[in-house]
Amino acid sequence: MPPSDGMISRKTVLKAAAALGVAPLLIGGGVALAREQAGSGQAPGLTPDCHDGDAPTIDQIEGPYFKPNSPLRSSMVNDGPGTRLTVSGYVFGRACLPISGVLLDFWQADDNGNYDNVGYTFRGHQFTDANGAFKLDTIVPGLYPGRTRHLHVKLQAPGRPILTTQLYFPGEPRNNTDTIYDPRLLMNVRQNGQVR
Repeated sequence: MPPSDGMISRKTVLKAAAALGVAPLLIGGGVALAREQAGSGQAPGLTPDCHDGDAPTIDQIEGPYFKPNSPLRSSMVNDGPGTRLTVSGYVFGRACLPISGVLLDFWQADDNGNYDNVGYTFRGHQFTDANGAFKLDTIVPGLYPGRTRHLHVKLQAPGRPILTTQLYFPGEPRNNTDTIYDPRLLMNVRQNGQVR
């Protein structure tokens, strides 16, 4: 049986781009194909990246800091400290086609490693556009005891189950000691358009 377009693939969270202050930090890979073809009015074709043998995105623990009913927004940046980060990319299904209308609910620690459990600082949700694209402006999350740097995200394609997972930064010293960390959820990171 062929995979369903509604099932979210590993590309959901690993194909992203990020910007960091004056010297942009880019997280992601080659996902431009869907954007380039979308302007033609035709359905995007299969992406070459979907045939690399990657398994669907794995789920991970929600953790104790999830809070429902986050605000609809694509920017979680505030006036506080932190290194700016923009995460963007596309959500692909197992059939290697972008999925529109996917709910992405992000939450993370602030620059000091604290979660806002009273309000909605560094919490927000959005939906992928008609091309399966998303973009989130935030900061690099701070560290807290026992954990490496990470972003939390819940994804739900229309009519499909929720996928709860986490995104990790490569090269973090705590990746080796965090018992929840999984290298299959590492983001690809580029700085100033150059791969690190």
